Amino acid sequence: MTKQQANKRLKELRSEIERHSHLYHVLDDPQISDSEYDDLMKELVALEEQFPDLVTSDSPSQRVGAPPSDLFAAVDHPTAMWSLDNAFDFDELVAWGKRVERVLGSSADFYCELKVDGTAVNLVYVDGKLDRAATRGDGRVGEDITSNVRTINSIPLKLTGAKTPSLLEVRGEIYMPVEAFRELNEELTRREIRPFANPRNAAAGSLRQKDPKVTASRNLSIFCHGVGTIEGKRFSRHSEQMQFLTDLGLRVLGEAESVETLEQVFDYSQKWEAKRHDVAFEVDGTVVKVDQLSQREELGFTSKSPRWAIAYKFPPEEKTTRLLDIQVNVGRTGAVTPFAQLEPVVLSGATVTTATLHNEDEIKRKDIRIGDVVLARRAGDVIPEVVAPVVAKRTGKERKFKMPKNCPRCETALERAEGEKVWRCPNDACPSRMIESIFHFAARSAMDIEGLGYKTVLQLRDRGMIDDPADVYFLTRDQLLQLDLFGEKKADQLMSSIESSKDRGLIRVLVALGIRHVGRPTAEVLAESFGSIDAIAAASEEELMAVDEVGPVVARTIRKWFDNPRNLEMINKLRKAGVKLDAPRTTRRGGHLEGLSVVLTGGLSDFTRDDAVAALADAGAKVTSSVSKKTDYVIAGENPGSKLSRAEELGVAVIDEKGLKKLLEGREP
Repeated sequence: MTKQQANKRLKELRSEIERHSHLYHVLDDPQISDSEYDDLMKELVALEEQFPDLVTSDSPSQRVGAPPSDLFAAVDHPTAMWSLDNAFDFDELVAWGKRVERVLGSSADFYCELKVDGTAVNLVYVDGKLDRAATRGDGRVGEDITSNVRTINSIPLKLTGAKTPSLLEVRGEIYMPVEAFRELNEELTRREIRPFANPRNAAAGSLRQKDPKVTASRNLSIFCHGVGTIEGKRFSRHSEQMQFLTDLGLRVLGEAESVETLEQVFDYSQKWEAKRHDVAFEVDGTVVKVDQLSQREELGFTSKSPRWAIAYKFPPEEKTTRLLDIQVNVGRTGAVTPFAQLEPVVLSGATVTTATLHNEDEIKRKDIRIGDVVLARRAGDVIPEVVAPVVAKRTGKERKFKMPKNCPRCETALERAEGEKVWRCPNDACPSRMIESIFHFAARSAMDIEGLGYKTVLQLRDRGMIDDPADVYFLTRDQLLQLDLFGEKKADQLMSSIESSKDRGLIRVLVALGIRHVGRPTAEVLAESFGSIDAIAAASEEELMAVDEVGPVVARTIRKWFDNPRNLEMINKLRKAGVKLDAPRTTRRGGHLEGLSVVLTGGLSDFTRDDAVAALADAGAKVTSSVSKKTDYVIAGENPGSKLSRAEELGVAVIDEKGLKKLLEGREP
């Protein structure tokens, strides 16, 4: 690239970055993802390093954040707030570490913490009382948001401890918990107000409200991660400062660690990249800081960043891409779900080409159109989803989606029950429904037939070898050898797995049949109450409703399922194949948790939901789906739902995953 070409590109980059910075920091309305903004900034910095004489004083590379808006009064920070340089892989982290050691002439200790995806704030305490709170702004001048910050319960208005400094400047990140974000967007949707794209934008938008009552209603929280000016107190290490803030009653991240080597820094980052969804807030990386304050002074600052700290960014979970088309998928219950076909985009380290759109109402609410540039998100192992369209990039050629009137596979007219958001194919014999039903039947949480994966099910169905789940038990070894990639060993293994599954018991069979509303807890109470599938099939709605956990809707659904001749024929085939259709001899009764009623809510890190239910049931506990006064424990995992609030209202004991493990071990949770 010539110098003239570089100068032209630098002008383009600066203009684009300034525009997106204004949208992000001032208007709380970003139009690109963080990773795409980072890419623009990396290109800018690389060009400026290649052509240093083209660097300008007003370049985004020389600035922190963005100028404060005129919405709030401008205030000066006692000490400047800085942004952090980023490392996107281990090599960049090592390069930073070597620069640190080169300047110091020795090694350094490091303080590692999670990079909370929120909005930066500066708190000023005078004689132990909160005097002022401000946004970061451009790093030297921010917006006065004191009235709003005073409404946040996790920020103390008065510090504890007898030795509070006469002046203390605290840096922190205000964030919105993931569950609070979901509830807020649901409320905004009900009121037909545009929802927020992510928790970070929700936190920023909630914090910068003219009416503090709005901020107070948004369930914001804070983590403090640094100190600016402090009078009357000296420290030798950053870790000591964090302990001091904790002693004063300020909220500091408990997941932080002090380490001695960059390898340990990387281990910490890798661990939390894998566990980033195990906390109740959004995390987009880790922050690594030199712990010794004297070494920080020696390292100093660049024009915008401290040389003694760096942000290690995780692979992006959000990026913009083009929505090429919207199609629909038919599930085992007949639910017809729209999904997006996307231009390939790498999210969380995986190439994504499809994403869920949830349902027709959600598409209309978000105003997502075919041809839109959209923000796509993939969080860990969660199915990718389209978060929102980037309306500013519309060309006028985009098309609105129309839900089909007939099933795309069997042409049956679709139905949508009153009060439901989902359209359904009512045809029990729909080929798509049957494929999904067979796949569900073989799943680990159902009959656990190892080797009967989706591709195998498709081949078996396409070749006319199976029509329903019961046909699996009549497959022959010779038939399996006709399938792609099936040799003798693989065929023998699948035949053995099919044979073993016959003794799984009634509870597993009820789950495997895929009756709407009948999951593991309901299957357990049905098996315990009736003892056999024939008794359940013969029960009236009234008899079904007499069972705990079975209300009128569930009873009606069960009765309708067993009234279907196709389903009764399938039950007969299972019986003929030798599948056990009675309750197992070893039940949960007699376990050390016998008599306890337990409800699960939220995600668990060391258990799948089915595994947790099974473990509790094996120990004798009764796992129910709703909280009542009879509930003994509510086990709240990550991002618990309304069941947690219900438990708190009723005074039911709430325990976390550690408490669950203690419970299973026979200890007090």
